Amino acid sequence: MPIIKSAIERAKTNIKANERNSAQLSAMRTAVKRFEQAKTAGADNAEELFRNASAAVDKAASKGLIKRNKASRDKSRMAARLAK
Repeated sequence: MPIIKSAIERAKTNIKANERNSAQLSAMRTAVKRFEQAKTAGADNAEELFRNASAAVDKAASKGLIKRNKASRDKSRMAARLAK
């Protein structure tokens, strides 16, 4: 356990950031999975889910949770899947 006051505060900040980052990453993965499931099932709202998933991936990339290249790759794969 940290003893210095600034280290204690930093530990609390790190915990909050970890929770926030984990939640956003989970939301991104959920959005992508919902799109994949909708496309597999042939649902009518696949385009809307694609937009939501694409936005979630962009947000994760802008926050630094995933790299920009991975975001681009994921969006490209989803777009190709949507076009099929």
